[in-house]
Amino acid sequence: MEFKQLIICRTDLGMGRGKIASQSAHASISAMEKAARQNSAWVEEWKEQGMKKVVLKVSSKKELVEWFETLKKKFPAALIKDAGHTQVQSGEVTCIGIGPAPSNELDHYTRELKLL
Repeated sequence: MEFKQLIICRTDLGMGRGKIASQSAHASISAMEKAARQNSAWVEEWKEQGMKKVVLKVSSKKELVEWFETLKKKFPAALIKDAGHTQVQSGEVTCIGIGPAPSNELDHYTRELKLL
């Protein structure tokens, strides 16, 4: 079984590439830590497979929160809020991390989302 991790970022905040990268890293690590507590076998298999990550996009906070609420019922998930030191306001929701989890299961829910 193939495993991957999804990171879903907002495009409406106008974050620069570096900011997106740092927020995505926060999402990846936070989701992986939750996954390690919930299903460590998934995390170990994902690591052995090269830790595949796919970054997707949404256009609003509302859309991101809706995806988070849906996906957290099925998969390890982390909602990232910015500290507000640079480009966005403190507490602003920037992205979510999902998994690692089986790729086919993630795809079943998220196939409509586009790559960032």
